[in-house]
Amino acid sequence: MFIVTAKEMYDIDRHTMKEIGLPGHVLMENAGREIFRNIISLFERTERITVFVGAGNNGGDGFVIARYLTEHDYNVRVFQVVPDELIQGDALLHKKIYLNSNGEIFSLIDHDVEEIIKNSDVIIDSLLGIGKKGALREPYQDVIKRINESDARVVSVDIPSGLPADEGVPFTVAVQADYTFIVGALKMTAVLPDTASYYGEWKVVEIGFSKRTMEKYTTRRLYDSDQFQATLPRRQAYAHKGDHGKGFIIGGSARMPGAITMATEAALVAGAGLVTAGTLEEIIPIIASRIPEAMFKILKDENGLLVWDNHLDVSAYDAIAAGVGMGRSKQGEELIKQVLKQATCPVLVDADGLYHLSNLLPILESRDAVTIVTPHAGEMARLLDLRVEETLTSPFQHAKEFAEDYGVYVVLKGKYTIITSPDGKQVVDATGNPGLAKGGSGDVLTGIMLAMILQKQTIFSAICNACHLHGTSADLAVQHKHSVYDLTATDIIAWIREVYRMIS
Repeated sequence: MFIVTAKEMYDIDRHTMKEIGLPGHVLMENAGREIFRNIISLFERTERITVFVGAGNNGGDGFVIARYLTEHDYNVRVFQVVPDELIQGDALLHKKIYLNSNGEIFSLIDHDVEEIIKNSDVIIDSLLGIGKKGALREPYQDVIKRINESDARVVSVDIPSGLPADEGVPFTVAVQADYTFIVGALKMTAVLPDTASYYGEWKVVEIGFSKRTMEKYTTRRLYDSDQFQATLPRRQAYAHKGDHGKGFIIGGSARMPGAITMATEAALVAGAGLVTAGTLEEIIPIIASRIPEAMFKILKDENGLLVWDNHLDVSAYDAIAAGVGMGRSKQGEELIKQVLKQATCPVLVDADGLYHLSNLLPILESRDAVTIVTPHAGEMARLLDLRVEETLTSPFQHAKEFAEDYGVYVVLKGKYTIITSPDGKQVVDATGNPGLAKGGSGDVLTGIMLAMILQKQTIFSAICNACHLHGTSADLAVQHKHSVYDLTATDIIAWIREVYRMIS
């Protein structure tokens, strides 16, 4: 499933019409018909349905939807919110077809908006599409405000009216939809933390855009279970532990022994061949009692916090994860610095390691080996010296700029996790649930990611598969045994096994 900006969507639309030869009125017919098919699974014929149509293609989709509802004996009324002269092109064609099919269109000018909405059980929002720019004019602003105040269930066509398609674009008011049927490709704002809720439940409907055309104009995609199963490496019959990598996890402190414990266990359960936990001597019995399969390296500490030791050799490992539960002492910064400078294998930096990394950015540029950083929005803001709100408003842009500037893979964690490669390729993983909003979840992801990096697959696939495995484990746990309240990080580890059983 592709994720597009407004410009990319227009380019795809234009290419489909001009280069492939599929007319715009056919695409509009396809969109309206597919949305109608989805709508009728949600509502009864007896419910009072009101369609608000505006100018542009979004309004044209509304006329098609209304025509199908009318032909199938649904109780539907259509209100046009703009003057007749603003209905043009393909939208005008479908308006005429609707009228010729015994449809009736009412002008908003002649009716009271509040009364219309009061007498509606369902509202279909076909007011504005992705072409909306600037502040909303009347009557749009008033209609949207009253829709949001009503008790009617709301279906938006392609995008909730008033909402921009792109990240970083300010808006004043937008329809709060219960359902949104997105046309052709997912719009950016459907996966942004400050705008995703406006969409309600969403589904992308296909209307005739070819995969090749989509790939011509965007590489941004939503990662799904098909890609996970297609790219996950299969175990060979004669493989041995060395074939599945030697991983090293650096972390832990006297006050936080759990982080490295969970990361180590997650790495082993997710498939790493050999995992060594590098930590304080006093933590080792805690890890060993829970994970007898792990190996250990005692690291130097001062007052219960890890510090750099000139005798530490990181050359024996195939990948390293550093930072979980290690604390934020100045000596810890030196440890992260030296690992990044000396390791010739992939290094994953997470948690407290990211805190230290903000002072070590020039080292990232000079590294020849792979580096992966896994910040949440707050950590990303600190790395970029931005306010958290700025990171949340334009996460695609900021993640891409950081990845390209420093030559690293960025995993920007959230409800929708954005994964970015050093060349700017971006994928979104939508798995997971609110149960992950607990301490330890990120440590488990670090362990899973380390295990995936150790397997025979590209780094980008390894990162995507790790995020997908982590979120799917949490989703299965909540579906079959736990709730979003009681789910813990260690529960996620246990359900990794179930995900693997499902695909084996």
